[in-house]
Amino acid sequence: MPPEPDARPTLAAPDDDPYLWLEEIDGARALAWVEAQNAATLEAFADGRYAADRDGLKAALDRPDKIPGVTRRGGWLYNLWQDAEHPRGLWRRTTLASYRGPDPDWEVLLDLDALAREEGADWVWSGAVSLPEAHDRALVQLSRGGGDATVAREFDLAGRAFVPDGFALPEGKHIPVWLDRDTLLLASPLGDGMATRSGYARTVRLWRRGSDLREAPVIFSASEDSMVAYGYPDRGAVPERLVFVERTGFFDGTIDLGDRTGPRARLDVPTDADAHWHRGFLAIRTRSPWSVGAETYPPDSVLGIGLDAFLAGGRTFAVLFTPGPRRALQGFFWTGGQLVLSVLDDLKARFPVFTPSEAGWAEGRVRGLPELGVVSVWSLDGDEDESNGDLLAAANDPVTPSTLLMTRADLPAPTLLKQAPALFEAEGLAVTRHEAVSSDGERIPYVQAGPPGETGAAPVHLSGYGGFQVTNLAGYSAVLGRLWLAKGGTRVVASIRGGGEFGTRWHEAGRREGKALTHDDFAAVAADLVRRGVTRPGRIAAEGGSNGGLLIANMLTRYPERFGALFCTVPLIDMRRYPRLLAGASWVAEYGDPENPDDWAFLQRISAYHAAEAGRPYPPILIATTRRDDRVHPGHARKMAAKLQGLGYDARFYEPEAGGHSHGKNSAETAAFAALGAAFLRRSIGWEPEVAGA
Repeated sequence: MPPEPDARPTLAAPDDDPYLWLEEIDGARALAWVEAQNAATLEAFADGRYAADRDGLKAALDRPDKIPGVTRRGGWLYNLWQDAEHPRGLWRRTTLASYRGPDPDWEVLLDLDALAREEGADWVWSGAVSLPEAHDRALVQLSRGGGDATVAREFDLAGRAFVPDGFALPEGKHIPVWLDRDTLLLASPLGDGMATRSGYARTVRLWRRGSDLREAPVIFSASEDSMVAYGYPDRGAVPERLVFVERTGFFDGTIDLGDRTGPRARLDVPTDADAHWHRGFLAIRTRSPWSVGAETYPPDSVLGIGLDAFLAGGRTFAVLFTPGPRRALQGFFWTGGQLVLSVLDDLKARFPVFTPSEAGWAEGRVRGLPELGVVSVWSLDGDEDESNGDLLAAANDPVTPSTLLMTRADLPAPTLLKQAPALFEAEGLAVTRHEAVSSDGERIPYVQAGPPGETGAAPVHLSGYGGFQVTNLAGYSAVLGRLWLAKGGTRVVASIRGGGEFGTRWHEAGRREGKALTHDDFAAVAADLVRRGVTRPGRIAAEGGSNGGLLIANMLTRYPERFGALFCTVPLIDMRRYPRLLAGASWVAEYGDPENPDDWAFLQRISAYHAAEAGRPYPPILIATTRRDDRVHPGHARKMAAKLQGLGYDARFYEPEAGGHSHGKNSAETAAFAALGAAFLRRSIGWEPEVAGA
């Protein structure tokens, strides 16, 4: 068993927190506790089977024939490549003609492993954006250990080196954007009064080359209580136009148009609408009903209009998309003068395309793509203003590895670019779709993959998310393929409310007061697997991370009898203190404000940290986080594990140092984290296959 905490207190009142000391991320007492917990967990589960799984999974993640993801900028295709020899990665580029071939000719721009050795820093790649039009300079962003906070440095692409005395930002949650070669539009939390309560940028500054960042003029400010402020140029506008955005909450914000002196006019759209324009045409997505004159547009409508006409007061929209009960918009983007929509129609992928002109909005579609599984379409070009309409598409499902395709809206079918290798043996496995009935009668879809037939005792891995309108579909997973499916297990992915599978209505049903419903949905899927004769409760192992970690913690406290084991990763658990920890204040729109008594009335029901009590039939649980997660505070996981152990439960804890808000910064860390979780789940439900996945 893990070492016992110093005492066995519980929570007597909402703010009576005897484990507050575990929120001191690098506190000596807290780190000593973490070290002892890690040692106990590894001693219990890091056996020979774990090592074989870890090493096999790492080899699969490092395969040299995996698909290199690319983004085009200035005629070059850029990629960050990680493998066994380069765990941190090589930033490199090639041409489209070369990429189409079986063995592209890559030009290496930056070796992150060499840079980390040279500087003695735990660098993790966080992206780069090149200077528009010229594309001879880039802003490279690097994270220490995989956190959200980054440093930024100017990089000479031709010389393949950082620019001496170039733009350089110290660590922070920055959003730097090129205005021109010598000017950045910088959203940064650095400096007194420059951060919101969530720790993001509150101001936008005009930072000129060679000047002191601290003296850069502030040209736009947001409220301290807002989530974030940022800006970007509208490169198609003459004269120059800047766009300033204040996200007042996770789902609300304002958009102002202005110039280098600051904002001049507000874009007249609802605060919860998405508005994006390109080459003179504006697309607006509604989130709540929007009444304009005699018309009322329902949530998730997409409306089109000329930008100049809209700014002049025109409100005669072309209705480009209207949702249905199970037909939902997933997103939209502009490329090459065309608007591409991503739609799920009863979870089948559709991609309508609209080409605007003075004569109207001509409709087409991206053709020749599969409908089922996980199907995505995006622009090949990283810069919307330089895009030409070339599209990339990818498709996969739980037993079929990803295919990368290239297409355009005017082509009858895509062309194959790359095919990912199979990372586990899938022969004989079946993929089926089912629906469970939740506590209020709503039908909850889920996808099941594994051996055909209903044995009544299948070892099931069940996962879900249910938050922030994030769509959760069943795709190809090297981790679960090797550690579960290839060993004879069954994998289930639940599309519960709070997500975006069926649009805003699906999300709204699982937000704030409805968050408990998302947990009911997940429990209903577990019950349906038993009802259908697939398995029994003690053979269901459930896993979720982040908001999905809140879900898993609630399975422990609200539905313990439906599960055999739980794996809770980088979780949000303490719903009383979450707005005070790191980025937590930015999530009040999703969960509610615990300082508001009306909100706490429903939040306390899902605050597993407060709800956990002695004498319940809780299944074994492993709670894992990372020390460098600067989004969801590791204190959530630490405190929950300590409390459960203090109550006498079989609760394990694991916290590697690096990884950020994920399971690791490279394939070795990811494989170790995943293999440990799978070893715990399999042993806890009484299923320990001897042979590692093929």
